[in-house]
Parts: sequence; structure tokens; C-alpha cells
Amino acid sequence: MQKSKNQKKINGENMIDTHMHADSRSSEDFEKMFISGIDTAITCSYYPYRIDENPEILLNHLNRILNFEPRRAGEYGLDLRVALGIHPANSLKNSEIIFESLNKWIENEDIIAIGEIGLDENTDLEKEIFKKQLELADNTESKVIIHTPRKNKLEVLKDIKEIVLENINPNLVVIDHINLNTIEEVIDEEFTIGLTVQPQKMEVEEAIEILDKYGFDKFLLNSDISNKPSDPLSVPKTVRTLKRLGYNKKEIDKVAFENAKKFFNI
Repeated sequence: MQKSKNQKKINGENMIDTHMHADSRSSEDFEKMFISGIDTAITCSYYPYRIDENPEILLNHLNRILNFEPRRAGEYGLDLRVALGIHPANSLKNSEIIFESLNKWIENEDIIAIGEIGLDENTDLEKEIFKKQLELADNTESKVIIHTPRKNKLEVLKDIKEIVLENINPNLVVIDHINLNTIEEVIDEEFTIGLTVQPQKMEVEEAIEILDKYGFDKFLLNSDISNKPSDPLSVPKTVRTLKRLGYNKKEIDKVAFENAKKFFNI
């Protein structure tokens, strides 16, 4: 059987941006990313507007990401893979049709991960939806991309970690947006760890400080470009800075593309 778009294997050594939101970015960003050496990126789901407990609004958004964004990015050379799920900011009580679609997308190999999911305001509803998605991922052996919030980050991360370890094999998990203030909470677990180099989140220097201290084996790099202040070139800036500073090429390649290829099986 021919592999779907999100199952096709990647050849070569060009960079992978492991977390972005393509639906909120311009075509010019895709062109910049490709020209800078990013061949592949993973777009995640997040709907930045009000849903008002209407699951059809969220479902339409997810379908648009899946059916439109890879084609739009591909026109500029960027191989866009898709992760879909219920972002904590989009948690809603009536979510049955979303879970039905997630099951279908997983079965059809349309998505490479469930994501991004997690906790933001740390409400009971967020926790309920988060646990349900983790259970689905564990039962289907799907990878998950987990959001950690901007505010109360360490406190909420502790709850995320507890929930994750209770509900899913940690080898299936990326804990994303980790920084110097939170790295010690997750470094000794079997998670893969996402470093988001983005204005107001993390500068290139902080990402390199983490890699220098903890090694390159467990980490992914991403830009998380979205409707917020973003830099579509933050991944190549980090990779090229590592090269300029004299880090070993084999180590740089791990965070540039090798770890992502292995984790997401792409």
C-alpha cells in the first residue's frame, strides 16, 4: 500500500521544524523556511478564536489544516506534515465528533501525531480532554505533542507530567516549549523534549545553553510560528549558530533532523 503524505519517508539531511501553525502564516514564510534549509515541518492544531462549545467550528478548522495547508506549503517546496488534536485552549464538553475524526485520521495514517494537546489554564475540562487524548494515543501507539503554557509554566508542567506518566507510554511523548526554568522537571524521564526558539519564549542562546548542558540526544527544535510574535527562521538560526560555535556535526544533526526523523518515523 502506498504511504500517505504523512507517512512518506524523508531522505537527506535538511532541517525539520517540529512544531508550527501553518494556518496562521503566510506563503512567504514557507518560502523563507525552505530556502533557509528547512525541508520538512510539522504543523499542529490551535484555533485562536472562540468556539462557543461548537465542535463543528473546531472540526472545520482541523479539516482545513489537514486538507489545505500541506498543499499550500508544498507550492513553496516545504514538505508539511500534520499533527491534529484538541489544544487545551479549545477544550469543549461536546467533543465526540472530534474524537471520531481523530480515530479516522489515525487509522488512515493521515496524521503523524496527536497535537498539540496539554494544559493551559489547568481547568478540570482541560484535564479531562487531555487524558482522553492521551488514552487514545496510548491505545493506538500514536505520538503526541504536548503544549506547556506561558504562565505558571513549572506548576502546570508538574500536573502535565503526572497525568502523562499515568496515561501513556512516555516514549510516545514530546513535551514542548521547555526552557531553562523547567528542564529539570522532565530531563530524567523518557520523554522527547521540544525547544521552542521564539520571541518571548526562548532565544537561540538559551536553547544552546540547554543543549550544551544536557546533550543533544533527547531534543527537538521548533519555531512554533503562529499568530503570536514569531521567527520562521529560528531553527536554521539555531543550527547555524551551533555550527559557527564549533559543535560536532553529528550532535548538531541530531537536533536539526535526526531525532525528529526517528521519533516521528518520517
